[in-house]
Amino acid sequence: MSDNLRLHGFNNLTSSLSFNIYDICYAKTEEQRKAYIDYIDELYNAERLTQILKDVTNIIGAHVLNIARQDYEPHGASVTILIAEHELDDAAPEQIQPGPGPLPKTVVGHLDKSHVTVHSYPESHPDNGISTFRLDIDVSTCGMISPLKALNYLIHSFDSDIVTVDYRVRGFTRDVNGKKLFIDHDITSIQDYLAEDTKHAYQMVDVNVYQENMFHTKMLLKDFALDNYLFGTSRRDITFEEARDIESRLRKEMLEIFYSRNVD
Repeated sequence: MSDNLRLHGFNNLTSSLSFNIYDICYAKTEEQRKAYIDYIDELYNAERLTQILKDVTNIIGAHVLNIARQDYEPHGASVTILIAEHELDDAAPEQIQPGPGPLPKTVVGHLDKSHVTVHSYPESHPDNGISTFRLDIDVSTCGMISPLKALNYLIHSFDSDIVTVDYRVRGFTRDVNGKKLFIDHDITSIQDYLAEDTKHAYQMVDVNVYQENMFHTKMLLKDFALDNYLFGTSRRDITFEEARDIESRLRKEMLEIFYSRNVD
């Protein structure tokens, strides 16, 4: 928030940052597909997801009020944390202004009436060997701090082939003269808040609705090494023709998720 912007009472704006994070792999046999789902289920169980959200809470300078978490059968997990602000008498400007967040140093700021949530969705295709793991993450804050502080930490916490990010500011607050403010900071793109290594690693597309304070960025990993996508086997164990077919399937899956439509 700029130095010359003075508010009347509490900042009632709500800033929400939402992620869909996808990990794609190829598991040829039914046994390999089951092993992949079990691996993902263990790697991103409720306990680990809770720790990641606790780290997010520290980064945005909040205090944990309540944690609800659950592992599901046969797979999947959910975690919700209710959070409240820390009281700060002398907050530095960089602590309360939207900007690129740390990796993963703690930033302290103001927060209230807020939450962070995560849900996991592992799945596999029964015919073509493609398995996809999706995480949905939401960071919603009120007050002086922005959830954008958690952006880089969350992206770096997961092996992500595709990321879709939504940022929206809702509601309004008032300045000391009673004028409504529907956003309290300048933003042109979510990309402005990403770390440089992330910008280099991903192809990105923006779909923004500036007049509605809605911002959307889609990210597709540029680097493609087939061995990184094979589960239970390696490139040297398959023929050139099989490798080419698998790569085609994987790229098609990634493009369909990235563009949100089926590709012929």
